[in-house]
Amino acid sequence: MEPESKPQLRVATWNIRAGLGTDLRRDAQRVLDAIAALRADILALQEADFRLGARPSALPRDEITERTGLLPLPVGRNSASIGWHGNALLVRPDFRLVGLERLDLPGIEPRGAVIADLDGPGALRLVGVHLGLWRGSRRKQLDTIREAVLRHPARPTLILGDFNEYSRRVGLGRLTRAFRLMDPAPTYPSRRPTLALDRIAHSHDLELEPLAVPWRQGVQVSDHLPLLAQMRWL
Repeated sequence: MEPESKPQLRVATWNIRAGLGTDLRRDAQRVLDAIAALRADILALQEADFRLGARPSALPRDEITERTGLLPLPVGRNSASIGWHGNALLVRPDFRLVGLERLDLPGIEPRGAVIADLDGPGALRLVGVHLGLWRGSRRKQLDTIREAVLRHPARPTLILGDFNEYSRRVGLGRLTRAFRLMDPAPTYPSRRPTLALDRIAHSHDLELEPLAVPWRQGVQVSDHLPLLAQMRWL
């Protein structure tokens, strides 16, 4: 498929905090409503599963597609989870999964990332991540992610997730050796966003344009806001 024939896609990442809003009420239905309102074609979620036991999904699996139009990719290790270390990938139904790798990441806390290769409107690699709270751990995790991605045959790539990096100047240089970072936008805390913890990186054969996410004061669905962009193949 030639680049000019490929559609532009809306891509997003969001730490949904397992459905826990800023009112400390857990409500999967309002999370699904908020996901639908994004009108995303591709969505990376963090904290999509609960942490204990079989790590069951925080969202009702049988309602996700009906409510949002997106299919959860089978990245979980069991029938209860939709994610890997809480990282879930939702895509529109005309994408087809052709490759999957789950990564355990180094660091003080248990963290992971998932790499999914897709065919469909265009070849695409998605990398869903949720990095650690300590910069030393994050640097090791970024090295692991970059090296794992670059072991695969070249493919247009998006790296989406909660990077937990407070600085806009340092901390992500290991990733920029091979990828570009979309201009940061504040996503945390959702009641008064000032920190760009959530980020999207991409390979040089993709172009991303940040899109505004509607925001209003009051109760928020999560302690993070989603990050949204328009993507096109070059």
